[in-house]
Amino acid sequence: MNHNATPRFAVIGNPVAHSRSPAIHRMFGAQTGIALDYDRIAAPVDQFVQTVETFFAEGGRGLNVTVPFKLDAWQIAREHLSLRAQQAQAVNTLWMENGSLHGCNTDGPGLVDDLLRLGITAPHADILIVGAGGASRGVIGPLLLAGARRLRIVNRTRHKAVDLVDWWLGHDSALRDRLSAGGLSEAERPGGWDLVINASASSLADAAPDLPGGLYAPNALAYDMMYSTNPTPFMRQAAADGAHRTEDGLGMLVAQAAISFAIWHGVKPATEPVLQAIRAELEASLHTPKKG
Repeated sequence: MNHNATPRFAVIGNPVAHSRSPAIHRMFGAQTGIALDYDRIAAPVDQFVQTVETFFAEGGRGLNVTVPFKLDAWQIAREHLSLRAQQAQAVNTLWMENGSLHGCNTDGPGLVDDLLRLGITAPHADILIVGAGGASRGVIGPLLLAGARRLRIVNRTRHKAVDLVDWWLGHDSALRDRLSAGGLSEAERPGGWDLVINASASSLADAAPDLPGGLYAPNALAYDMMYSTNPTPFMRQAAADGAHRTEDGLGMLVAQAAISFAIWHGVKPATEPVLQAIRAELEASLHTPKKG
């Protein structure tokens, strides 16, 4: 098969040189017997739309979208969004279908799939999410759908968390008993949380969020959406505060990529061998916390 006949995919972001997505999707292709080209596209911050249009006009089949373009991707695919993308108001997966651009957000189900891999099920779980930005928006709906008993979003700028929860309650008032918001100082609850998710960018700045102590219930998991060869500052903070175990977000990265792959190719690959391979690559080299 010549190069031009091979379906083209890419991850688009700025910066994007760190992205593990090409390696992940190439492994998925090898595993499933699907031929594909998958590259990185560093789009100028003011030329995202033009870059996307050029990619698809030249025959591209699908794009993964990473920082800082998930909101832009949501805007340009607004006519054809999945329910998850509508709820998240952010898109990380784009593709053409019947001549129209479509968008989905696979971050939330990727997180849920990785939590299941780790033996964590959302039903009856009390969950704290730190951060009210795009990463948080992408996972609220899937965690609620998975059956989270209580979900609180806390943020350094309190009103952003409150506004986010108000948006959800405006669409579904029945969530009032399950969904709450506050500042970082309002993160505590009696008995602690079963799962604390760091959806903030604190680990990228090599810092832990300014959280109070006593957050963790017995057997609780602390989960950082960032990934690294070494425990992130949030993971170290959580271990010191009594979290039963800590995990980084590499499994979420691979799981959300598998869902994107399934959207594009109609088959969902196995994540565990790819996760093990990517983890081995990371451990073979020095690595700082990164996203997608």
